[in-house]
Amino acid sequence: MQTASSSSAATLPKLPKAPTGIEGLDEITEGGLPLGRPTLVCGSAGCGKTLMAIEFLVRGIQEYDEPGVLMTFEETADELAANVASLGFDLKQLQTDKQLRLDHVHIDRSEIEEAGEYDLDGLFIRLGYAIDSIGAKRVVLDTIEALFAGFPNEAVLRSEIRRLFRWLKDKGVTTVITAERGDGTLTRQGLEEYVSDCVILLDNRVIDQITTRRLRIVKYRGSTHGTNEYPYLISEDGISVLPVTSLKLEHTVSNEIISSGVPGLDEMFTRKGWYRGSSVLLTGTAGTAKTTLAASFAAETCRRGERCLYFAFEESPAQLMRNMLSVGIDLRPYVDQGLLRIEASRPTLNGLERHLVTLHKTIGDYRPEAVVIDPISNLVSVGSLSEVRSMLTRMIDFLKVNGITALFTALISARNGQMEMTEEGVSSLVDTWISVRDLEGVGERNRGLSILKARGMSHSNQVREFLVTSHGIQLLDVIIGPEGIITGAGRLTQRIQEEAQRVVKQHEADRRDRELERKRRVLEATIANLRTEFETVEEELRRVSDEEQTREAALRDGRSALATGLSTDYLTPQTNARP
Repeated sequence: MQTASSSSAATLPKLPKAPTGIEGLDEITEGGLPLGRPTLVCGSAGCGKTLMAIEFLVRGIQEYDEPGVLMTFEETADELAANVASLGFDLKQLQTDKQLRLDHVHIDRSEIEEAGEYDLDGLFIRLGYAIDSIGAKRVVLDTIEALFAGFPNEAVLRSEIRRLFRWLKDKGVTTVITAERGDGTLTRQGLEEYVSDCVILLDNRVIDQITTRRLRIVKYRGSTHGTNEYPYLISEDGISVLPVTSLKLEHTVSNEIISSGVPGLDEMFTRKGWYRGSSVLLTGTAGTAKTTLAASFAAETCRRGERCLYFAFEESPAQLMRNMLSVGIDLRPYVDQGLLRIEASRPTLNGLERHLVTLHKTIGDYRPEAVVIDPISNLVSVGSLSEVRSMLTRMIDFLKVNGITALFTALISARNGQMEMTEEGVSSLVDTWISVRDLEGVGERNRGLSILKARGMSHSNQVREFLVTSHGIQLLDVIIGPEGIITGAGRLTQRIQEEAQRVVKQHEADRRDRELERKRRVLEATIANLRTEFETVEEELRRVSDEEQTREAALRDGRSALATGLSTDYLTPQTNARP
């Protein structure tokens, strides 16, 4: 059922649109301004109405080959050309190439002689000629208040406004009309917004001495559009409207694992690192080596031959490189090779949107694989918590869409141990959250590291003590004592105790070995004595046995001899007596 509905919605005809070429605006309007219809751009002084209209014309000529007409009622052609030259817009060259027709119409009410009804027929003829002379597809009228200064009658004014907008529609040109903000209305006359097919409201506000520009699509006939207020900036490249893309969470992900630059930290993840393209938040109190960990990640990225963009809000590039060199992290070679780019500025230098646009522009120019922002908590000084959270949401979203691995550091309060950025929900936006904190013992302060979350992989739940050495960050092995994990001087005490116990055990083992050896010798002596005694007894028994055997042999011989001797002696004398 849902599939059928979505497929039918996809086949529905859409309103034809003319892309503006202005970064972000086409995405908010879902394709651009209504094609062949008038669009009203209104706002107070200094909000960039004229600049947006001119950029609409120039982008149309340069990117979409659509000639345009700029009719201005306040500034002359030379003044406009000079004003936008710093943005790279060469209006005079475009006029020479017959792609742009610039017409200044001077209207002074004091010079108007009313002779019957005052109308816009002369304007229609003049504008129509300009359009036809170059085959214009886009038209800008700047500003409409000067045009209607000669209409004292509101009924006539309303009629002429409707006639102007109808004439523009009949000509089939995509038109941008600028208008000044009224008191309680979008425009001075309060009429133009009702007859326009699209109304864009620009606002330039100052909050806590910070200037912020906002854009809102008030209405858009025949099309859906973004309904929120969107920040925009006027930079050397023109107008940039934010946010851009990816709020639908449709970005691709990677299964590749990259190193954090600290081997011990990698071991705390079951996959020996974190995912490429993920966002990592590193929080801790002051002095817990957050910048050192961030620099380790940046250096590791460069060692892989990948580019890293480092935004520093607290240290200059020279200071950062000097400080990191003291812990064995040499960033200078990577900067010289173009693998590392350090952008350093105070957060208060610009508003939140300026920082975000700077990030977008720099990433577009530099094309890094990793971005480090140190620290994001400083941005609170230039905006409210909700504004900072909104800005960081767009930033994280933009980095994920581009597959860039991001590492953010943030300062937490040492008084209550709560992270300031948690209140903005930043910790819920990131994929991996690492906490570094003080482990205070008796008369000393040590550093501990733990992983609070890591989406998509299991990780260690231990608090690992680490040291900042001359060779970088070194995580220490976990030592468990009678009362739990031991850190700092307790490690030395525990090792001394373990060494003493080992020595005692060794002495005890040696004593047992000596006692065993003594008993062995006693037993061997006893066995030797018994063997000697046995041999003596055996020899005596053998001698007695031999004597017995000799005696018995002698007795046998004697008996035999006796028996033989008696028989001879008895027979021989009787024979001799009777011869």
